[in-house]
Amino acid sequence: MQRWRGLEDIPEGWGRSVVTIGSFDGVHRGHQLIIGRAVERARELGVPSVVVTFDPHPAEVVRPGSHPPLLAPHHFRAELMAELGVDALLILPFTAEFSKLPPAEFVVKVLVDKLHAKAVVEGPNFRFGHKAAGNVAFLAELGETYDYEVEVIDLYVSGEAGGGQPFSSTLTRRLVAEGDMTGALEILGRPHRVEGVVVRGAQRGRELGFPTANVETLPHTAIPADGVYAGWLTADGERMPAAISVGTNPQFDGTDRTVEAYAIDRVDLDLYGLHVAVDFLAYVRGQEKFSDLDGLMAQMRTDVNRCRELTAAYDG
Repeated sequence: MQRWRGLEDIPEGWGRSVVTIGSFDGVHRGHQLIIGRAVERARELGVPSVVVTFDPHPAEVVRPGSHPPLLAPHHFRAELMAELGVDALLILPFTAEFSKLPPAEFVVKVLVDKLHAKAVVEGPNFRFGHKAAGNVAFLAELGETYDYEVEVIDLYVSGEAGGGQPFSSTLTRRLVAEGDMTGALEILGRPHRVEGVVVRGAQRGRELGFPTANVETLPHTAIPADGVYAGWLTADGERMPAAISVGTNPQFDGTDRTVEAYAIDRVDLDLYGLHVAVDFLAYVRGQEKFSDLDGLMAQMRTDVNRCRELTAAYDG
């Protein structure tokens, strides 16, 4: 998959293409439907597929300080899009000036002059241009002038977790914030992932026989609610079942909120300085302070056994 940053990165002589535009945070199952259809339509027409997205998140530019918690960093989104068969990813730097482009000018500047869109695939709620004034109806109207077709994909509705709501990043962020990893998995189509560099902590886990990777998460990351979770720790390409703790470590009167992952039965790992991924499969229990270390140790052993069972049973 080709990756471009800014309109100037698009190769000279780029021909017609099928395009889809959006933030696509999380590349959840609704996004997968839209992107998948764009890829399929591109193959039908014999042209490349292009995904257009933005950095930073438009909300941070339009309403500074309102940046939503992110479900996936750009590089992970790119990996997921590549797996869906996307031919090119265009990341547009979203600036205050860019945010003021009227919808028609956005279409001409991006879709017509640069990407030579033959077709555009979007969800029903797609908005674009200054103050989000453009919608799919206007996009289709402009298509009659600039020779591209517009296809609107109805998003499937999520099940029990979403209460019948359409797939959405907003709903997924809420479920993650509540610690509902089963609900988040249902919408994402995979466990929610948190990434970052392993840094040195107090090393109490190592002293207790459960050495954890203390992950310094990326800015604006959507972190699950405090508690213990089953999941995986991926480092150097190796995916290991893990017991994951999120919180302030009340047993030792901690104040800093951390994400720590213990790779089950792996006490020999040296991960300091490595960029790792932590995938959250299921909530196990809430954060708790025990009367003594013996109580904590007994609970940790129970937690690890439960996490071992949950990850072994997952067939995703």
